[in-house]
Amino acid sequence: MGGAVVDEGPTGVKAPDGGWGWAILFGCFVITGFSYAFPKAVSVFFKELMREFGIGYSDTAWISSILLAMLYGTGPLCSVCVNRFGCRPVMLVGGLLASLGMVAASFCRSIIQVYLTTGVITGLGLALNFQPSLIMLNRYFNKRRPMANGLAAAGSPVFLCALSPLGQLLQDRYGWRGGFLILGGLLLNCCVCAALMRPLVASQPGGGSGPQRPSRRLLDLSVFRDRGFVLYAVATSIMVLGLFVPPVFVVSYAKDLRVPDTQAAFLLTILGFIDIFARPAAGFLTGLKKVRPYSVYLFSFAMFFNGFTDLTGSTASDYGGLVVFCIFFGISYGMVGALQFEVLMAIVGTPKFSSAIGLVLLLEAVAVLIGPPSGGKLLDATHVYKYVFILAGAEVLTSSLVLLLGNCFCIRKRPRELRPGAAAAAEEEKLHKPPTDTGVDSREVEHFLKAEPERNGEVVHTPETSV
Repeated sequence: MGGAVVDEGPTGVKAPDGGWGWAILFGCFVITGFSYAFPKAVSVFFKELMREFGIGYSDTAWISSILLAMLYGTGPLCSVCVNRFGCRPVMLVGGLLASLGMVAASFCRSIIQVYLTTGVITGLGLALNFQPSLIMLNRYFNKRRPMANGLAAAGSPVFLCALSPLGQLLQDRYGWRGGFLILGGLLLNCCVCAALMRPLVASQPGGGSGPQRPSRRLLDLSVFRDRGFVLYAVATSIMVLGLFVPPVFVVSYAKDLRVPDTQAAFLLTILGFIDIFARPAAGFLTGLKKVRPYSVYLFSFAMFFNGFTDLTGSTASDYGGLVVFCIFFGISYGMVGALQFEVLMAIVGTPKFSSAIGLVLLLEAVAVLIGPPSGGKLLDATHVYKYVFILAGAEVLTSSLVLLLGNCFCIRKRPRELRPGAAAAAEEEKLHKPPTDTGVDSREVEHFLKAEPERNGEVVHTPETSV
């Protein structure tokens, strides 16, 4: 997910755009589902954890925050591991860590131990799976890459629809400890997906297979000189403060309204089901020729829509109101998920995208670590869910305004201002710059003329020695 390194794979290998790539896509679909849906699905167990350890809402919210922070903030570490050992070994280790963390959490006796096992160990394991899977997906797809990325991203809502009711069922039958143990076993499927990640090998002209091209480190800090990138990073960091708060608290919100546990958990299923269709639809809409130049504005609208949905959701007083909230939140959440990296690429361009995404996710990791716990603190102080949703909506609305105003005053105007000067500079450089090939040829000719006379002891007169 967050990569400070681009692992470009073997030299001269064309992306298959199919074939074994469909197996890679399936593996990426499963890993994306576990990585994004797991932190939200774990919220089903929060009530039981509060009773077990005698803690408050903010304490349990730290579990989801640490999971997301590890997923977002370990991008450079994942990149170094991929460049040193390759995608498949890193993903195998990540699958084992993710499973080990949940299994160990089922034996915990304090909430701090749950933080370390479920949050840190499982979060690190999911991170070591997520970024390498995207690297492999991008190697196997070129022309069909937008479609492949859209289908892989749909794994998040699909797994959210499945994991949330499954978690509630496991909790009812086996308690939270038994549920964590079984979920740890399910995470071993990440190792199966890792086994699918067959590396592409460059074929030599003689028919053999050559070694892969060594990876290049591209933690390019010069992206911070780009005003558009800085505004994007600030806007998305503010957005993340409130973006993940409603999915974390909506189940507890419903239970507080005396909704049965099974129906409360079903809210996340509704949200995920809507998200399944919202992400591909938003990606298809953004890919249209007439819409793509305005992708930044569409992203701003998606953020505004999400924040406005949070504000209206704060007025829900029954289960029906929460269902309507989850429908509209799923639409806006899917739009944000489908557009955020497309907009970043449009701002910084393809060469710097790998560094930009790693740096953005590092910044967002701080916001992810603060967002849900701050909502939990507010809930502990007021015991009113309405204020939590209002705070989250205000933060997302602010981020949409920052991006919209920044785009109007910096991102859009700057290329127009620089275009005439850049064109003039390019023309002047083209007129005054001597041809490179001519210089090389003249040196070769001069060396050739000197060689024979000097070998016989003769004095050679060149334009330089004659002067």
